[in-house]
Amino acid sequence: MALYSEKVMDHFTNPRNVGIIENADGVGEVGNAKCGDIMKIYLKIENDIIADVKFETFGCGSAIASSSMATEMIKGKSIQDAMALTNKAVAEALDGLPAHKLHCSVLAEEAIKNALKDYYDRNGIAYDKAQFPDCEHCAHCE
Repeated sequence: MALYSEKVMDHFTNPRNVGIIENADGVGEVGNAKCGDIMKIYLKIENDIIADVKFETFGCGSAIASSSMATEMIKGKSIQDAMALTNKAVAEALDGLPAHKLHCSVLAEEAIKNALKDYYDRNGIAYDKAQFPDCEHCAHCE
């Protein structure tokens, strides 16, 4: 059995939504240079819908694939749907990740949530702080 699924390899070699959104409505960055994976997600939101999403990822193939898949999963969806995205759903959509690479899907979830938190903060929208990760220290890498 191959270490990586065909979907992981496809999203790694042909990542979707790579780039930067100038004047993004929300930006979320997570990761730690110590573990080698850093993700940055940019959101353009119109009428509570993720109209566009881009990412920049420095990391391994699983990190790039997780970023690519996660952006595909929230593009065109409501903010509420994007908030509900889990790392488990990202890993399942990729037909699985090796156990030692599951943190990559966690980072994708956290980057999206941090971008949404940034959107809420920029627009003065109240939110439950418990819904958002505290990424001051990447627990996945320490």
